[in-house]
Parts: sequence; C-alpha cells; structure tokens
Amino acid sequence: MNTLEQEFQAVMAGKQPANLYDPISYILLQSGKRLRPQLVHMAAALFDGDPEQAQYVAMAFEMLHNFTLIHDDIMDEAPIRRGKETVYKKWNSNIAILSGDALAIMAFQQLLKLNCDNQIIINIAKVFSDTSLEICEGQQFDLDFETQEHVTIDEYVNMIRLKTAVMFAGCLKSGAILVGADAQSCQALYDLGIHLGLGFQLADDVLDVYGDEATFGKSIGGDIRDNKKTYLYLKALEMASPTQKQQLQQLFSTPTTNFEEKYKTVRAIFDDVKVKDNTEALILEYVDKSLEDLSKVNAPEEKKDALKSLIMKLVNRQK
Repeated sequence: MNTLEQEFQAVMAGKQPANLYDPISYILLQSGKRLRPQLVHMAAALFDGDPEQAQYVAMAFEMLHNFTLIHDDIMDEAPIRRGKETVYKKWNSNIAILSGDALAIMAFQQLLKLNCDNQIIINIAKVFSDTSLEICEGQQFDLDFETQEHVTIDEYVNMIRLKTAVMFAGCLKSGAILVGADAQSCQALYDLGIHLGLGFQLADDVLDVYGDEATFGKSIGGDIRDNKKTYLYLKALEMASPTQKQQLQQLFSTPTTNFEEKYKTVRAIFDDVKVKDNTEALILEYVDKSLEDLSKVNAPEEKKDALKSLIMKLVNRQK
C-alpha cells in the first residue's frame, strides 16, 4: 500500500490553477502527526479490515483536518503551523479561503472511491458530514467565547468536543463501520475518540502556554494573545485570589498591546494557582476513560495494543 504522502502526491499531481492547488499540496505534504489517518487504520485493523479501502477514509479525514487548519489560521491570525508559514501568510487570505474550500470538497471525493457496499459508504458519509458540521459549530463557539464575558468550563469542554474531539471519534467510528464492526464496538470507539480528543486538546492548551516553540511547531502563547478562554484560563479564575481574578479578566477583555508582558503576567498567575497540574490531572482522567471505552470493543485484546499505545502518548505529549 502506498504511503499517505504518495497518495496525496498522486491526487495533487498536475492540478491547475497553481494558486488554488499549490497551497493544498503545501499543507498536505507537511510532516504533521497524521493522527487522524492512524485512528482510521487502527479501528479497521481491530477487525482485520482492508487497509487499501481504509486509506480512502484516512485520506478523507486528513484532508478535512487540513481544511480546518487553513481556515482556523486565518481566523486566529496564526503565522506559524508545523514550524512553517501558515497558508494565508505564505499566499494571502483570499487564496487560503478558496484553497480550503476546495480541499473540503476533495476530502469528500475520497469517500466516493470506496469499493464496498453502498450502505456502508452512506453510513460513513453521514459520520463524515456530521463531523464536518460539528467542527464548524465548535469553531464558531470558539470565536464567540473571545468576546463573551462569561464562559463556563462545561461550555468550553463542549466547544473542544465539537472543534477537536468529534473528528477523532468520527475517524474511529468510520474505520469500524467500513469493516462491518458491531454496533457496540462502533459506539465504544466513537466514545473513545471523544475522550481521546478532549485529552488531546487539553494537552494542546497546556503546550500553548508551557511548550517549546521549536518542538510544538507553532507560536507559544497564541491563546493568551487572542484572549482565548481555555480550560487553563477558566480554571485559573476559579482558583485565583480576588486580585488575580480581576487581573486575568482585565487582561483577557482588552486587545493585546504588549504581548510579552501579558504572557509573563498570565503565566505567573497560572503558575501560582498550579493550573497546569490541575489540567494534567484532568488529561489523565480522559486517558482512563479512553482505555475504559477500548475495553468495550469486541476485538481480540492483542489487536488493541496499538490504540492503547497511542492513548498513553497523550501523557507525555510535547507537540
């Protein structure tokens, strides 16, 4: 079976106009984590699925993921992604918007290449389309929260469930549907994806404040700069002194003029209330829930090792 990179190169070969397709090639062929394709293949492998067929589903979800990155970076005004210029920075916003739109359509086209029962294709397409729409809902909540005065932790968790976790869940469930897994296993894998995705995003939130930029692959402190009401911020409000709480609220309600000073002040408060430790404890809870979900999948235990290893990597994630 060809690698994902080889498949993407074949899909993109010779496409014109260059200003539409070159940005797509640029982002698809970067060395991302390829976590979502892995999830599709791991789910299919639990039931001895055909990796050639699973590759189409894996490509669809990876293309959808990269579409969201192109558009997210425009909305967040993010200059760096995976250690390189973001698409809108390298080209411009108009080109990035159109290339992202094209990539979303191309993602759906991969599902039409499946050679299996039509009902299976329909079921996967439903998961794929539901996932796509939920991601848009999550992104809008994320944007709304930037100017919304009060956001609860439950609202934030729901937002990251939509923006990040549903794609993990969709990948796992689609891989299982493809190979005709039983309903209980499909649901357990979907639940696993939700818990894994929540833990993954919380780890991302921690890294945005405490990570190493060279390793993380994007600018540190972007959430603080953009007044993102992440779990760290919301939990810090709960744990802070009245003075610290007032300071945080003031810093996150005004445009950033001196980023370095703002970042240092916010991080000092986060350190003082030990919000990093609290967040990492919650990540471990989601890891445990993911492992519990995996135990409900009706597949041989030895076939679950790859997924178990992937789940445990969250604990030591650095990028």
